Amino acid sequence: MLVGLLVYLAKPCIASELAAPGGVAVVESSPIKNDNSKGTKMSSIFTFIGGSKGQWSVKKITGVKGQPIAEVSALRIVESDVREKNSEEKWLFKGFTSNTRYATSDEVASLKKLQPEIGRKEATCAAMILVKKSDSWWQLAQDQRRKIFEEQSHHNSIGMDYLPAVARRLHHSRDLGEEFDFITWFEFAPSDIPKFDELVDRLRASEEWTYVEREVDVRLEQGQEE
Repeated sequence: MLVGLLVYLAKPCIASELAAPGGVAVVESSPIKNDNSKGTKMSSIFTFIGGSKGQWSVKKITGVKGQPIAEVSALRIVESDVREKNSEEKWLFKGFTSNTRYATSDEVASLKKLQPEIGRKEATCAAMILVKKSDSWWQLAQDQRRKIFEEQSHHNSIGMDYLPAVARRLHHSRDLGEEFDFITWFEFAPSDIPKFDELVDRLRASEEWTYVEREVDVRLEQGQEE
């Protein structure tokens, strides 16, 4: 599954899952920059708004599994809990950054050494992956999810193969009552698009993917201004 490609720099907002037994670490992670900020502010809830204006141009929206979302030409990211969209906007999805889950302390230490920041000048391409997992996944105990996530699917190990080319931030949406459980934001240079495609192909082929009942893949490029 794409969502757990570990994000470790944000202030936790809602503790829906605690650290699992066996050395699974809880590490703080930081939010992405919004369209009104020149730097990174510490906040938890972000709203991703699809319409005709935004700092990211939408190149393609693919319904990978389950129902797709409406086509839009631009994406706007707001560092706040936006409740309503305007007449030109077709959808909005919200998520909060939280502690790292399903990672051991050794995995987190390795990620810290390699994980790049969001907002690199050369990273003018992005992907927003929206994921909803099945009830059978949420009915599992956390140690069972960890076993599927890493021991069987090698999620963390696969993700590390593509660092530092691909930067990412994970946003949790399930606890907010959203239609998707997770929003994962990826940034990479145009030359690294093949690496990103390979990354998501490997994750979608894993055991963990069988628990995903809906996924939408939104590809974007920088350049459009409001």
